[in-house]
Amino acid sequence: MFNLKAEIYLKIIFLFSLIALISAYFIEHVLGHQPCNLCLIQRIPYGFSIILISILFLMKKNEKFFILLIILTFIFSFAISLYHFGIEQGFFKESAVCGVENFFENITKEELLNKLSKKTISCKDVTFRVFGLSLTTINIVVSLLFIITLGKFFINYEKNK
Repeated sequence: MFNLKAEIYLKIIFLFSLIALISAYFIEHVLGHQPCNLCLIQRIPYGFSIILISILFLMKKNEKFFILLIILTFIFSFAISLYHFGIEQGFFKESAVCGVENFFENITKEELLNKLSKKTISCKDVTFRVFGLSLTTINIVVSLLFIITLGKFFINYEKNK
């Protein structure tokens, strides 16, 4: 049986994830703020949660398993965001992830020179803020909120049926 309370939580997470991705692409393509590699990686959990929630709503079974997968997805989001925040605040040095474009691409000398002449986006530079907070900081709060909410629901799953 599909749980009504879980359905509400999942719809909120689905909607928020969709809005987060649309906003990220709007900020990038319309407002012109280029994301760093960690910013791009932070989009993955939102896309993955949209896919998982869509599959769950279509299948209407294995709800507890999908909730656990979504929790794990946002634990990954929280960890990446916390690491990115640490780089922004100077707690950590930038890793190789921040400067890598594509490992598998075969490029010519001219393309390599062209890429080297372009300004690379540093993971420690915050180019866009909302209410004075970087998007990474907001992502930490949102991910933690989703983890706690779904975690409580997952732990009390049998009681909530």
